[in-house]
Amino acid sequence: MLGYLVRRILAAIPVMGVVALFVFLLLRLTPGDPAAILAGDNATPEQLDRIRTSLGLNEPIYIQFYTWVAKLLHGDLGVSLISNKPILEMIGPRLEPSISVALATIVLSILVAVPLGVIAAWKHGTWIDRCVMGLSVLGFSVPVFVIGYVLIQVFAIDLRWVPVQGFKSISAGFGPFFERIILPTCTLSFIYVALIARMTRASMLDVLGEDYVRTARAKGIGETGVLLRHALRNAAVPVITVIGSGFALLISGVVVTESVFNLPGIGRLTVDAVLARDYPVIQAMILLTSGIYVAVNLLIDLAYTLLDPRIRY
Repeated sequence: MLGYLVRRILAAIPVMGVVALFVFLLLRLTPGDPAAILAGDNATPEQLDRIRTSLGLNEPIYIQFYTWVAKLLHGDLGVSLISNKPILEMIGPRLEPSISVALATIVLSILVAVPLGVIAAWKHGTWIDRCVMGLSVLGFSVPVFVIGYVLIQVFAIDLRWVPVQGFKSISAGFGPFFERIILPTCTLSFIYVALIARMTRASMLDVLGEDYVRTARAKGIGETGVLLRHALRNAAVPVITVIGSGFALLISGVVVTESVFNLPGIGRLTVDAVLARDYPVIQAMILLTSGIYVAVNLLIDLAYTLLDPRIRY
């Protein structure tokens, strides 16, 4: 197991290296001058030249890349061009809202979608199956901001059960924290329940006709044991892939939901940096997102080895 994980981690290093090179070149070659953004419209050429020198923009591009990578290896993501703050200090407070909503969304989606998918596959062709698939189609069809605004109107404005927008850290108490993540969690779960339920149903249908499932039934094993112990475990691999990819997407930031509920998460930080052409922040956010996807893929590979004994370490 340890050797397998080491090989997978070593394989991920070149991937992150290529991502770093691509991000660096892409942002350096796109139109726009960071010095002009910092200095303003009335800056003189001498002022622009001084700013470029202080930022190292007058150096050859390979020296800029080497300096940037050297700082990354020491844990320095750089400094924002707009706020002049270290990027790590900007990302830190943004992690809790994004991670909190992502974890709550994935947990709620799994608890709801996996049983729905199993039941739909078990009752394939019946009205139960058609209802589950109809809900899945509805989840894919309705835009996420529409769901968010409907939930705000009903539960925050009409019923006044929860606050309309904003975020409270869990350190302020679980009650205020829960009140502010429940609506964004339900909004995002509406889509992920549809996705995970469809994938679970399709995977279960593939394995319910296998010989080992018929053998388990022939041995007198109860239907619940057949579905959960034999069918679901073998159908879980593609479902775990969808769950992992969805979790990575949620952590990296769901911009629309964060905007609707005024959540100060990673997604809004990325959008603000793009609009302001804050190149160091954009680079850091893309690298962070790539690192999250690589880490999630490592966890998915680990789950494969635990679920499928045919995979050798």
